[in-house]
Amino acid sequence: MSGLARDAAAFKSALNRQDYSSWHSQPPPLQPPQEAAESSSSKKKKRPKSNIVFSQPADTGKGQDVNTQLVYAVGHLKSHGNPMRLQDLAIITELPLDTDRVLFEKFKAHDRVVHDPKTDLYSYRHDFNVRNKASLLTEIQRSTRKGGGLSVRTLKESWKEAPSAIEELEKEGEVYVTRTLKDGQLRMVFWNEIKPHEEGGGGQVEKEFLDLWHSLQVPNDVDLLKQLANEGLQATAGESVVPKGPGKKKGKKSAPRQRQIRLTNTHLKGQIDLSRDYVAPGKS
Repeated sequence: MSGLARDAAAFKSALNRQDYSSWHSQPPPLQPPQEAAESSSSKKKKRPKSNIVFSQPADTGKGQDVNTQLVYAVGHLKSHGNPMRLQDLAIITELPLDTDRVLFEKFKAHDRVVHDPKTDLYSYRHDFNVRNKASLLTEIQRSTRKGGGLSVRTLKESWKEAPSAIEELEKEGEVYVTRTLKDGQLRMVFWNEIKPHEEGGGGQVEKEFLDLWHSLQVPNDVDLLKQLANEGLQATAGESVVPKGPGKKKGKKSAPRQRQIRLTNTHLKGQIDLSRDYVAPGKS
């Protein structure tokens, strides 16, 4: 028993002499539970994915091809509405219109681009050269004389104030306007050739006739057929469909007809029977 106590005392003295100054021998400091949770959550966070596709070129809108840049420049000139200098258009669109010779020649030769050599300005050529109400009425008159009206949308592209000017002309009795059923937007415009205030012009229909016209009611189908029968008339009928004749019955296929043999090697006639298949000698 004394030996066991002696060994225990020696072990305790050796344990007290142990050096914990080295980081290998010292246990790691305990972290508070909040800091431990934050460190674990930070490890779980993933790096946000980037939507940039490096294999594709950046979407600049104006493109890199000369034809794409041409369309972009003409489209901007159309949306601007007013004449522009070439340098200003090149700066706004960030296109080399003033340095790229090929792009400049294509732009200048475009059928929708108008160049004024006096002012050196470029403008977009619209379908109609309309800038005021008088020129608008002239275009409407020219189109109506040809037998048709004008689209308000097309006129608006040529002149942004065209819809309001058309409404003013409608109030003045100069034009007729058709509108959409859904929201009543202007659709087509026609010139009013007959003015009420002019000599020989049209006038307002009398109220008595309007009331009489709207009081008439269309009879239903049954009454209409009876009235036609009383007058000895008959309602129109649709085109009668002619029945197709009976189709050919599918029967058994007849045996193929044997074609007559035509002899072309007449010089062999009498020597070889050409109507029979050739059989090599010794194989019969």
